Amino acid sequence: MTATPVRAKYEIKDISLAPLGKQRIEWAGREMPVLRQIRDRFAQEQPFAGIKITACCHITTETANLAIALKAGGADAILIASNPLSTQDDTAASLVADYEIPVFAYRGEDAETYHRHVQIALDHRPNIIIDDGCDVVASLVQHRKHQLADLIGTTEETTTGIVRLQAMLRDGVLTFPAMNVNDAETKHFFDNRYGTGQSTLDGIIRATNILLAGKTIVVAGYGWCGKGTAMRARGMGANVIVTEINPVAAIEAVMDGFQVMPMADAAAKGDIFITVTGNKHVIRGEHFDVMKDGAIVCNSGHFDIEIDLEALKERTATVQTVRNFTEEYKLKSGQSVVVLGEGRLVNLAAAEGHPSAVMDMSFANQAMAAEYLVKNKGKLTPGVYSIPTELDQEIARLKLQAMGFAIDALSAAQTEYINSWTSGT
Repeated sequence: MTATPVRAKYEIKDISLAPLGKQRIEWAGREMPVLRQIRDRFAQEQPFAGIKITACCHITTETANLAIALKAGGADAILIASNPLSTQDDTAASLVADYEIPVFAYRGEDAETYHRHVQIALDHRPNIIIDDGCDVVASLVQHRKHQLADLIGTTEETTTGIVRLQAMLRDGVLTFPAMNVNDAETKHFFDNRYGTGQSTLDGIIRATNILLAGKTIVVAGYGWCGKGTAMRARGMGANVIVTEINPVAAIEAVMDGFQVMPMADAAAKGDIFITVTGNKHVIRGEHFDVMKDGAIVCNSGHFDIEIDLEALKERTATVQTVRNFTEEYKLKSGQSVVVLGEGRLVNLAAAEGHPSAVMDMSFANQAMAAEYLVKNKGKLTPGVYSIPTELDQEIARLKLQAMGFAIDALSAAQTEYINSWTSGT
Protein backbone atom coordinates (compact mmCIF):
# COMPACT_ATOMS: atom_id res chain seq x y z
CA MET A 1 0.00 0.00 0.00
CA THR A 2 1.46 3.36 -1.07
CA ALA A 3 1.48 6.04 1.60
CA THR A 4 0.02 9.44 0.75
CA PRO A 5 2.86 11.98 0.60
CA VAL A 6 2.79 14.60 3.34
CA ARG A 7 2.86 18.15 2.00
CA ALA A 8 5.45 20.49 3.48
CA LYS A 9 4.03 23.29 5.60
CA TYR A 10 5.79 25.90 3.46
CA GLU A 11 8.59 26.27 0.94
CA ILE A 12 10.51 29.53 1.07
CA LYS A 13 14.11 30.71 0.75
CA ASP A 14 15.10 31.50 4.35
CA ILE A 15 12.90 31.76 7.44
CA SER A 16 15.53 33.91 9.19
CA LEU A 17 14.63 36.80 6.87
CA ALA A 18 11.29 37.21 8.70
CA PRO A 19 12.21 40.23 10.91
CA LEU A 20 13.10 42.37 7.89
CA GLY A 21 10.01 41.14 6.07
CA LYS A 22 7.74 42.07 8.96
CA GLN A 23 9.17 45.59 9.04
CA ARG A 24 8.54 46.02 5.32
CA ILE A 25 5.02 44.53 5.48
CA GLU A 26 4.13 47.00 8.23
CA TRP A 27 5.68 49.88 6.26
CA ALA A 28 3.57 49.00 3.21
CA GLY A 29 0.50 48.72 5.42
CA ARG A 30 0.86 52.37 6.42
CA GLU A 31 0.08 53.29 2.79
CA MET A 32 -2.91 50.93 2.56
CA PRO A 33 -5.65 52.51 4.70
CA VAL A 34 -8.57 51.16 2.66
CA LEU A 35 -7.42 47.55 2.99
CA ARG A 36 -6.77 48.16 6.67
CA GLN A 37 -10.39 49.25 7.20
CA ILE A 38 -11.61 46.20 5.30
CA ARG A 39 -9.33 43.97 7.41
CA ASP A 40 -10.77 45.43 10.61
CA ARG A 41 -14.31 44.77 9.38
CA PHE A 42 -13.38 41.25 8.30
CA ALA A 43 -11.97 40.56 11.77
CA GLN A 44 -15.34 41.41 13.29
CA GLU A 45 -17.63 39.78 10.71
CA GLN A 46 -15.55 36.66 9.79
CA PRO A 47 -16.90 36.37 6.21
CA PHE A 48 -14.41 33.63 5.32
CA ALA A 49 -14.91 31.33 8.28
CA GLY A 50 -14.58 27.78 6.97
CA ILE A 51 -13.45 29.01 3.53
CA LYS A 52 -10.24 27.81 1.88
CA ILE A 53 -8.53 30.42 -0.28
CA THR A 54 -5.62 29.85 -2.65
CA ALA A 55 -3.87 32.99 -3.89
CA CYS A 56 -1.44 32.95 -6.81
CA CYS A 57 0.04 36.45 -6.71
CA HIS A 58 3.30 38.36 -6.66
CA ILE A 59 4.63 37.71 -3.16
CA THR A 60 5.25 41.32 -2.17
CA THR A 61 4.61 43.38 0.95
CA GLU A 62 1.34 44.60 -0.57
CA THR A 63 0.14 41.04 -1.24
CA ALA A 64 1.12 40.20 2.33
CA ASN A 65 -1.32 42.81 3.62
CA LEU A 66 -4.07 41.27 1.47
CA ALA A 67 -3.30 37.80 2.84
CA ILE A 68 -3.34 39.13 6.41
CA ALA A 69 -6.76 40.72 5.78
CA LEU A 70 -8.14 37.44 4.39
CA LYS A 71 -6.86 35.49 7.38
CA ALA A 72 -8.32 38.10 9.74
CA GLY A 73 -11.65 37.31 8.08
CA GLY A 74 -11.34 33.64 8.99
CA ALA A 75 -9.86 32.29 5.75
CA ASP A 76 -7.67 29.19 5.58
CA ALA A 77 -5.32 30.71 2.99
CA ILE A 78 -2.12 29.67 1.24
CA LEU A 79 0.01 31.65 -1.22
CA ILE A 80 2.10 30.74 -4.25
CA ALA A 81 4.00 33.06 -6.58
CA SER A 82 2.61 34.10 -9.95
CA ASN A 83 6.08 35.09 -11.19
CA PRO A 84 9.46 33.53 -10.31
CA LEU A 85 11.27 36.87 -10.10
CA SER A 86 8.70 38.86 -8.15
CA THR A 87 8.88 37.04 -4.81
CA GLN A 88 10.33 39.05 -1.95
CA ASP A 89 11.94 36.34 0.17
CA ASP A 90 11.83 38.34 3.39
CA THR A 91 8.11 38.95 2.89
CA ALA A 92 7.50 35.24 2.34
CA ALA A 93 9.47 34.45 5.49
CA SER A 94 7.47 36.87 7.62
CA LEU A 95 4.13 35.58 6.33
CA VAL A 96 5.15 32.10 7.47
CA ALA A 97 6.87 33.00 10.75
CA ASP A 98 4.83 35.95 11.98
CA TYR A 99 1.39 35.43 10.46
CA GLU A 100 1.28 31.62 10.10
CA ILE A 101 0.23 31.85 6.46
CA PRO A 102 1.72 29.03 4.35
CA VAL A 103 3.78 30.29 1.39
CA PHE A 104 5.23 28.19 -1.42
CA ALA A 105 7.47 30.60 -3.30
CA TYR A 106 11.02 31.83 -3.51
CA ARG A 107 12.74 34.27 -5.80
CA GLY A 108 14.28 32.62 -8.84
CA GLU A 109 12.29 29.37 -8.70
CA ASP A 110 12.40 27.47 -11.99
CA ALA A 111 9.43 26.53 -14.16
CA GLU A 112 9.30 22.99 -12.76
CA THR A 113 9.09 24.33 -9.20
CA TYR A 114 6.43 26.85 -10.19
CA HIS A 115 4.22 24.15 -11.72
CA ARG A 116 4.74 21.98 -8.63
CA HIS A 117 3.60 24.89 -6.48
CA VAL A 118 0.49 25.25 -8.64
CA GLN A 119 -0.33 21.64 -7.81
CA ILE A 120 0.25 22.32 -4.10
CA ALA A 121 -2.13 25.26 -4.40
CA LEU A 122 -4.77 22.95 -5.84
CA ASP A 123 -4.06 20.29 -3.21
CA HIS A 124 -5.42 22.88 -0.77
CA ARG A 125 -8.83 22.19 -2.41
CA PRO A 126 -9.71 25.89 -2.57
CA ASN A 127 -13.21 27.31 -2.37
CA ILE A 128 -11.93 30.66 -3.67
CA ILE A 129 -8.98 31.19 -6.03
CA ILE A 130 -7.36 34.60 -6.23
CA ASP A 131 -5.44 34.34 -9.49
CA ASP A 132 -2.89 36.49 -11.28
CA GLY A 133 -2.77 35.30 -14.89
CA CYS A 134 -5.27 32.42 -14.57
CA ASP A 135 -2.70 29.61 -14.32
CA VAL A 136 -4.23 28.03 -11.20
CA VAL A 137 -7.76 28.19 -12.60
CA ALA A 138 -6.66 26.82 -15.99
CA SER A 139 -4.84 23.93 -14.31
CA LEU A 140 -7.91 23.17 -12.18
CA VAL A 141 -10.20 23.09 -15.21
CA GLN A 142 -7.82 21.02 -17.32
CA HIS A 143 -6.52 18.55 -14.77
CA ARG A 144 -8.67 18.56 -11.63
CA LYS A 145 -12.27 18.52 -12.77
CA HIS A 146 -13.19 16.45 -9.72
CA GLN A 147 -12.39 19.51 -7.56
CA LEU A 148 -14.69 21.91 -9.39
CA ALA A 149 -17.48 21.09 -6.94
CA ASP A 150 -15.36 22.64 -4.16
CA LEU A 151 -15.01 25.95 -5.97
CA ILE A 152 -17.26 28.91 -5.19
CA GLY A 153 -15.48 31.13 -7.69
CA THR A 154 -12.34 33.00 -8.63
CA THR A 155 -11.08 36.56 -8.77
CA GLU A 156 -8.64 37.75 -11.46
CA GLU A 157 -6.73 41.03 -11.57
CA THR A 158 -4.74 40.90 -14.82
CA THR A 159 -5.70 41.67 -18.40
CA THR A 160 -4.03 38.41 -19.47
CA GLY A 161 -6.08 36.41 -16.97
CA ILE A 162 -9.36 38.02 -18.02
CA VAL A 163 -8.65 37.21 -21.67
CA ARG A 164 -8.08 33.57 -20.69
CA LEU A 165 -11.26 33.44 -18.59
CA GLN A 166 -13.32 34.86 -21.44
CA ALA A 167 -11.84 32.25 -23.78
CA MET A 168 -12.78 29.54 -21.26
CA LEU A 169 -16.32 30.93 -21.16
CA ARG A 170 -16.57 30.84 -24.97
CA ASP A 171 -15.33 27.25 -24.97
CA GLY A 172 -17.94 26.24 -22.42
CA VAL A 173 -15.47 25.13 -19.73
CA LEU A 174 -16.00 27.98 -17.26
CA THR A 175 -18.47 26.34 -14.89
CA PHE A 176 -18.19 28.83 -12.02
CA PRO A 177 -18.35 32.62 -11.50
CA ALA A 178 -15.21 34.68 -12.01
CA MET A 179 -14.86 38.25 -10.73
CA ASN A 180 -13.16 40.63 -13.16
CA VAL A 181 -11.14 42.68 -10.68
CA ASN A 182 -8.88 43.99 -13.45
CA ASP A 183 -11.62 46.13 -15.01
CA ALA A 184 -12.86 47.68 -11.78
CA GLU A 185 -12.55 51.45 -12.10
CA THR A 186 -10.63 51.67 -8.83
CA LYS A 187 -8.19 49.08 -10.21
CA HIS A 188 -7.27 49.73 -13.84
CA PHE A 189 -7.60 53.52 -13.78
CA PHE A 190 -5.01 53.66 -11.00
CA ASP A 191 -3.05 50.39 -10.64
CA ASN A 192 -2.57 49.84 -14.37
CA ARG A 193 -1.96 53.48 -15.23
CA TYR A 194 -0.17 55.08 -12.28
CA GLY A 195 1.23 51.91 -10.72
CA THR A 196 2.63 50.35 -13.90
CA GLY A 197 3.77 53.72 -15.21
CA GLN A 198 5.88 54.55 -12.15
CA SER A 199 7.12 51.08 -11.27
CA THR A 200 8.17 50.19 -14.84
CA LEU A 201 10.44 53.21 -15.11
CA ASP A 202 11.67 52.51 -11.57
CA GLY A 203 12.69 49.00 -12.65
CA ILE A 204 14.50 50.29 -15.75
CA ILE A 205 16.39 52.93 -13.78
CA ARG A 206 17.37 50.52 -10.97
CA ALA A 207 18.60 47.95 -13.49
CA THR A 208 20.56 50.37 -15.71
CA ASN A 209 21.02 53.73 -13.94
CA ILE A 210 20.55 55.44 -17.31
CA LEU A 211 19.18 58.93 -17.91
CA LEU A 212 15.76 58.77 -19.56
CA ALA A 213 15.66 62.41 -20.63
CA GLY A 214 16.39 62.68 -24.34
CA LYS A 215 16.03 58.95 -24.99
CA THR A 216 13.53 57.54 -27.45
CA ILE A 217 11.27 55.08 -25.63
CA VAL A 218 9.02 52.75 -27.60
CA VAL A 219 5.90 51.63 -25.70
CA ALA A 220 4.21 48.62 -27.28
CA GLY A 221 0.51 48.75 -26.41
CA TYR A 222 -1.65 51.71 -25.39
CA GLY A 223 -4.03 50.12 -22.94
CA TRP A 224 -4.12 51.49 -19.40
CA CYS A 225 -0.65 50.12 -18.62
CA GLY A 226 0.74 51.56 -21.83
CA LYS A 227 -0.91 54.93 -21.21
CA GLY A 228 0.64 55.17 -17.77
CA THR A 229 4.07 54.08 -19.00
CA ALA A 230 4.04 56.52 -21.92
CA MET A 231 2.86 59.37 -19.69
CA ARG A 232 5.54 58.78 -17.08
CA ALA A 233 8.27 58.34 -19.72
CA ARG A 234 7.34 61.69 -21.27
CA GLY A 235 7.34 63.23 -17.80
CA MET A 236 10.96 62.08 -17.41
CA GLY A 237 11.91 63.89 -20.62
CA ALA A 238 11.86 60.97 -23.05
CA ASN A 239 10.63 61.07 -26.64
CA VAL A 240 7.86 58.46 -26.75
CA ILE A 241 6.74 56.29 -29.66
CA VAL A 242 3.64 54.09 -29.30
CA THR A 243 2.93 50.94 -31.31
CA GLU A 244 -0.60 49.54 -31.45
CA ILE A 245 -2.89 47.11 -33.29
CA ASN A 246 -6.12 48.79 -32.16
CA PRO A 247 -6.98 51.82 -34.35
CA VAL A 248 -9.02 53.50 -31.61
CA ALA A 249 -6.17 53.19 -29.08
CA ALA A 250 -3.76 54.43 -31.75
CA ILE A 251 -5.86 57.54 -32.39
CA GLU A 252 -5.97 58.18 -28.65
CA ALA A 253 -2.17 57.95 -28.46
CA VAL A 254 -1.85 60.40 -31.37
CA MET A 255 -4.23 62.87 -29.71
CA ASP A 256 -2.33 62.47 -26.44
CA GLY A 257 0.70 63.80 -28.33
CA PHE A 258 2.69 60.63 -29.01
CA GLN A 259 4.20 59.38 -32.25
CA VAL A 260 2.46 56.23 -33.48
CA MET A 261 3.94 53.75 -35.95
CA PRO A 262 4.34 50.00 -36.54
CA MET A 263 7.01 48.18 -34.56
CA ALA A 264 8.82 47.49 -37.85
CA ASP A 265 9.46 51.24 -38.12
CA ALA A 266 9.94 51.94 -34.41
CA ALA A 267 12.54 49.18 -34.01
CA ALA A 268 15.23 51.24 -35.74
CA LYS A 269 14.43 54.41 -33.77
CA GLY A 270 14.13 53.32 -30.15
CA ASP A 271 16.72 53.43 -27.40
CA ILE A 272 14.45 51.61 -24.91
CA PHE A 273 11.56 49.25 -25.69
CA ILE A 274 8.79 48.44 -23.20
CA THR A 275 6.12 45.85 -24.02
CA VAL A 276 2.78 46.12 -22.20
CA THR A 277 0.37 44.21 -24.45
CA GLY A 278 -0.35 40.85 -22.79
CA ASN A 279 0.33 39.13 -26.13
CA LYS A 280 3.24 37.05 -27.40
CA HIS A 281 6.21 37.95 -29.61
CA VAL A 282 5.46 41.65 -29.87
CA ILE A 283 9.20 42.19 -30.40
CA ARG A 284 10.54 39.57 -32.81
CA GLY A 285 13.65 38.56 -34.71
CA GLU A 286 13.18 41.04 -37.54
CA HIS A 287 12.95 43.84 -35.00
CA PHE A 288 16.19 42.85 -33.24
CA ASP A 289 17.92 42.87 -36.65
CA VAL A 290 17.43 46.63 -37.11
CA MET A 291 17.77 47.91 -33.54
CA LYS A 292 20.47 50.38 -32.55
CA ASP A 293 23.59 48.98 -30.95
CA GLY A 294 22.91 48.82 -27.20
CA ALA A 295 19.11 49.06 -27.45
CA ILE A 296 17.43 48.13 -24.17
CA VAL A 297 14.43 45.79 -24.23
CA CYS A 298 12.10 45.02 -21.35
CA ASN A 299 8.58 43.83 -20.58
CA SER A 300 5.90 45.07 -18.22
CA GLY A 301 3.11 42.83 -19.53
CA HIS A 302 2.21 39.75 -17.55
CA PHE A 303 4.26 36.87 -18.99
CA ASP A 304 7.78 36.67 -20.41
CA ILE A 305 6.60 35.85 -23.94
CA GLU A 306 6.06 39.39 -25.22
CA ILE A 307 9.73 39.52 -26.23
CA ASP A 308 10.74 36.62 -28.50
CA LEU A 309 13.88 35.66 -26.58
CA GLU A 310 14.35 32.46 -28.58
CA ALA A 311 14.65 34.49 -31.78
CA LEU A 312 17.14 36.75 -29.99
CA LYS A 313 19.20 33.78 -28.80
CA GLU A 314 19.37 32.40 -32.35
CA ARG A 315 21.05 35.64 -33.43
CA THR A 316 23.38 35.80 -30.44
CA ALA A 317 27.09 35.00 -30.29
CA THR A 318 27.61 35.64 -26.55
CA VAL A 319 25.60 36.70 -23.50
CA GLN A 320 26.96 38.42 -20.41
CA THR A 321 25.42 39.82 -17.26
CA VAL A 322 26.56 43.42 -17.08
CA ARG A 323 24.50 44.50 -14.02
CA ASN A 324 21.91 42.91 -11.78
CA PHE A 325 18.89 41.96 -13.91
CA THR A 326 20.71 43.25 -17.03
CA GLU A 327 21.98 40.90 -19.74
CA GLU A 328 23.79 42.00 -22.88
CA TYR A 329 23.23 39.84 -25.96
CA LYS A 330 26.11 40.33 -28.40
CA LEU A 331 24.66 39.49 -31.80
CA LYS A 332 26.48 37.71 -34.59
CA SER A 333 25.98 40.82 -36.69
CA GLY A 334 28.08 42.86 -34.25
CA GLN A 335 25.54 45.01 -32.42
CA SER A 336 24.23 44.27 -28.94
CA VAL A 337 20.74 44.13 -27.41
CA VAL A 338 20.28 44.51 -23.65
CA VAL A 339 17.45 42.56 -21.97
CA LEU A 340 16.21 43.50 -18.50
CA GLY A 341 14.78 41.07 -15.95
CA GLU A 342 14.97 38.06 -18.30
CA GLY A 343 12.03 39.52 -20.22
CA ARG A 344 9.77 39.13 -17.18
CA LEU A 345 7.97 41.96 -15.41
CA VAL A 346 10.73 44.53 -15.09
CA ASN A 347 8.93 46.45 -12.36
CA LEU A 348 8.98 43.37 -10.11
CA ALA A 349 12.16 41.70 -11.34
CA ALA A 350 14.36 44.80 -10.97
CA ALA A 351 12.30 46.89 -8.53
CA GLU A 352 9.56 46.39 -5.93
CA GLY A 353 6.45 46.55 -8.08
CA HIS A 354 3.66 49.07 -7.68
CA PRO A 355 3.69 51.53 -4.77
CA SER A 356 1.61 50.40 -1.81
CA ALA A 357 -0.77 53.36 -2.06
CA VAL A 358 -2.09 52.26 -5.46
CA MET A 359 -2.20 48.56 -4.55
CA ASP A 360 -4.40 49.57 -1.62
CA MET A 361 -7.35 49.95 -4.01
CA SER A 362 -6.47 46.92 -6.14
CA PHE A 363 -6.29 44.58 -3.18
CA ALA A 364 -9.37 46.16 -1.61
CA ASN A 365 -11.11 45.03 -4.81
CA GLN A 366 -9.66 41.53 -4.45
CA ALA A 367 -10.77 41.23 -0.84
CA MET A 368 -14.29 42.53 -1.48
CA ALA A 369 -14.66 40.45 -4.66
CA ALA A 370 -13.82 37.30 -2.68
CA GLU A 371 -16.34 38.33 -0.02
CA TYR A 372 -18.96 38.98 -2.73
CA LEU A 373 -18.47 35.46 -4.11
CA VAL A 374 -18.94 33.91 -0.67
CA LYS A 375 -22.03 36.01 0.09
CA ASN A 376 -23.56 35.05 -3.25
CA LYS A 377 -22.60 31.38 -3.22
CA GLY A 378 -25.06 29.42 -5.36
CA LYS A 379 -26.72 32.58 -6.73
CA LEU A 380 -24.30 33.42 -9.55
CA THR A 381 -24.36 31.48 -12.81
CA PRO A 382 -21.05 30.66 -14.55
CA GLY A 383 -19.54 33.72 -16.18
CA VAL A 384 -17.15 36.65 -15.88
CA TYR A 385 -18.61 39.33 -13.61
CA SER A 386 -17.72 42.98 -13.20
CA ILE A 387 -17.16 44.35 -9.73
CA PRO A 388 -20.53 45.80 -8.62
CA THR A 389 -20.60 49.58 -8.98
CA GLU A 390 -21.48 50.06 -5.33
CA LEU A 391 -18.33 48.18 -4.22
CA ASP A 392 -16.16 50.12 -6.67
CA GLN A 393 -17.53 53.43 -5.41
CA GLU A 394 -17.20 52.40 -1.77
CA ILE A 395 -13.49 51.69 -2.32
CA ALA A 396 -13.09 55.10 -3.98
CA ARG A 397 -14.97 56.77 -1.12
CA LEU A 398 -12.76 55.13 1.50
CA LYS A 399 -9.61 56.09 -0.42
CA LEU A 400 -10.67 59.73 -0.72
CA GLN A 401 -11.55 59.81 2.95
CA ALA A 402 -8.16 58.38 3.90
CA MET A 403 -6.44 60.98 1.70
CA GLY A 404 -8.33 63.80 3.38
CA PHE A 405 -10.58 64.78 0.47
CA ALA A 406 -14.34 65.35 0.33
CA ILE A 407 -16.70 65.64 -2.65
CA ASP A 408 -20.14 67.10 -3.35
CA ALA A 409 -23.44 65.21 -3.16
CA LEU A 410 -26.50 65.68 -5.38
CA SER A 411 -29.39 67.62 -3.94
CA ALA A 412 -32.88 66.11 -4.07
CA ALA A 413 -33.76 68.40 -6.99
CA GLN A 414 -30.60 67.41 -8.88
CA THR A 415 -31.28 63.72 -8.30
CA GLU A 416 -34.82 64.10 -9.60
CA TYR A 417 -33.62 66.06 -12.65
CA ILE A 418 -30.87 63.64 -13.64
CA ASN A 419 -33.23 60.64 -13.38
CA SER A 420 -36.17 62.15 -15.20
CA TRP A 421 -37.02 62.30 -18.91
CA THR A 422 -39.81 64.80 -18.48
CA SER A 423 -37.64 67.68 -17.25
CA GLY A 424 -36.32 69.69 -20.18
CA THR A 425 -33.66 72.35 -20.39
